[in-house]
Amino acid sequence: MNRILIINGPNLNLLGRREPGIYGNCSMESYLETLRSRYPNHSIEYFQSNHEGEIIDKLHEVGFDNDMEGIVLNAGAYTHTSLAIADAIAAINVPVVEVHISNVHAREEVRHHSMISRVCRGVIAGFGMNSYRLGIEALLSL
Repeated sequence: MNRILIINGPNLNLLGRREPGIYGNCSMESYLETLRSRYPNHSIEYFQSNHEGEIIDKLHEVGFDNDMEGIVLNAGAYTHTSLAIADAIAAINVPVVEVHISNVHAREEVRHHSMISRVCRGVIAGFGMNSYRLGIEALLSL
């Protein structure tokens, strides 16, 4: 079975509770059920960490796996600060799609620049939790 990994960065473990006006009321666990039933022929895996090094370790762990179809990455605030995550993405073979729940370009100016976009296959932002589904669709179309 082909595998897709969703990686969420810092504070995204609080989805459904954190700033619902920006991130909505749906938990990631609930949305994963929706994704898994929508893509029954794919194994949708999930990893979340508030720690930059753990995200890098996970990218290294799966980034050369021939069964891994792709990675949907919401690096959270690390999007705007982490050259190390960008370097990890550049080093691996598995394609990565950057996603954001909110439209980062409509938010604070510091969120307008991504350190990881240049090494990702594409960027999806502003569609709420559907950004993850759109990221999966993008990977499946490669």
